[in-house]
Amino acid sequence: MLAILRVTFPFFALVACGFFAARRGLLPLQAIPGLNTFVLFFALPCMLYRFGSSTPIAVLLDPALALVYLVSALTMVVLVVVLTRNAQRGGHIGWNDAAMGALVGAFPNTGFMGVPLLVAFLGAASVGPAILTIVIDIVLTSSLCIALSRLDRGSGDAWAAVRSALAGVASNPMPWSILLGAVASAGGWMLPAPMAATVGLLADSASPVALFTLGAVLARSHLLAQQDAAHAVPWQDFVPIALAKLLLHPVLLLGLAYGGRALGLPLEPAAITAVVLVAALPSAGNVTLLAERFGANNGRIARIILVATVGAFFTFSATVALLLDR
Repeated sequence: MLAILRVTFPFFALVACGFFAARRGLLPLQAIPGLNTFVLFFALPCMLYRFGSSTPIAVLLDPALALVYLVSALTMVVLVVVLTRNAQRGGHIGWNDAAMGALVGAFPNTGFMGVPLLVAFLGAASVGPAILTIVIDIVLTSSLCIALSRLDRGSGDAWAAVRSALAGVASNPMPWSILLGAVASAGGWMLPAPMAATVGLLADSASPVALFTLGAVLARSHLLAQQDAAHAVPWQDFVPIALAKLLLHPVLLLGLAYGGRALGLPLEPAAITAVVLVAALPSAGNVTLLAERFGANNGRIARIILVATVGAFFTFSATVALLLDR
């Protein structure tokens, strides 16, 4: 276990550095969108392209693995929505807050944190399954939850939200970089040496800058939530969802994967291990941006992500120990 913590500690320490830099004012809050832009539009796409282009196309297009992961994500969405709307305390929790809570309970932080962690533990072979989960979460899970968030406003608004979500996917460089990487992998194409070196420099910067930026984003969201005294959030409204993300999601995915394998689905144990570790990751930080955009209680979402990120230092490490010692 100590050997595992030696690997995970630097990743979570970088998140902590970003958090405290923003909390202490060393990093102005106004600078955080600039860091986000660098990570989302330059560093991460280059990292995903490099991994995608060096991964066999059959690994990137694994329908059995995609099916199992999608079913687990949809199950998490349904469970969190049902539990949230049935466990309301003193007031009505509408579809907007329930759906954003479901998204944060089902959407792991694979881009910022998961890919480098999986490579550290499982090697480059784990990248293909991780990239597959990113596509599912960005395109399908997010679109579903955004549509659910509009149900209080009528079905017409829900379909408009789906179209808006898909337009957002189209403008997101991460799926496009994955697609380009897959095309390059299928065709056996290589970038010219100067361009490959530029992509490599940006890709190498992705992990440390993304983790630092994640900490800064969490700090900003937490600070804004503290200032919003009108929407105070009791611990019962965010801690259970954070625990469900860290504990229930990986257990659910593990059961579905080995259940599917027993039924004949062609699922490799190494790929199952990779996606279960993805499910054990904390919640994706960009859900706070969606919650803010669609008018949900962003203080609640920020607290879920913060608790999940802190708790993941222990639960993710324990999951690695359990899976790799089997």
